[in-house]
Amino acid sequence: MTLRLGDTVPDFKQNSTEGEISFYDWAGDSWVVLFSHPADFTPVCTTELGEVAKLKPEFDKRGVKTLALSVDDVDSHKGWLGDINETQKTTVNYPILADPDKKVSDLYDMIHPNASNTLTIRTVFIIDPQKKLRLNFTYPASTGRNFDEILRVIDSLQLTDNYQVATPVNWKDGGDCVIVPSIKDPEELKAKFPKGYEEVKPYLRMTPQPNK
Repeated sequence: MTLRLGDTVPDFKQNSTEGEISFYDWAGDSWVVLFSHPADFTPVCTTELGEVAKLKPEFDKRGVKTLALSVDDVDSHKGWLGDINETQKTTVNYPILADPDKKVSDLYDMIHPNASNTLTIRTVFIIDPQKKLRLNFTYPASTGRNFDEILRVIDSLQLTDNYQVATPVNWKDGGDCVIVPSIKDPEELKAKFPKGYEEVKPYLRMTPQPNK
């Protein structure tokens, strides 16, 4: 199954380090970051799992649940957790899915045969409360993921879902935003953007972030 942006992601039931997870029920009305790993006891992924544990307060305040996946079984995961907690000076505080039958890996198209016939590629899925896929990143095995960027994208998605703006290059929370081109009426612009805006070009209008 190939997932594209805007698709409803598939539900699944699978074991994890925190017991069996029925994905839709577990996610509830939260945003979800699901991120896959090629195998347990891999060095780059060890650092990533520790970083996500440290960032839990940042995910919590955005209403985001985090869920990791590796193709090994729960017993292997639990052994790996000890290494992660020890080396990264943290405590993993979210579930890691076991996927030895590769059920979830196949559902979410995590196996790329030209990279590996058996190992999941290192993908991040951002899923909204309606279970829609909003973003996916795929990383090579040699490059650690940038979770600051993942948080930045979540900030952008949550902002632009609620206001008629887009976020420009290198935007960070609190920065100026772009007014969507579909709004043209001056009175509507005045009503929706009371902080005002700068018309750089008719199609490029900058306004202070509406919710700040």
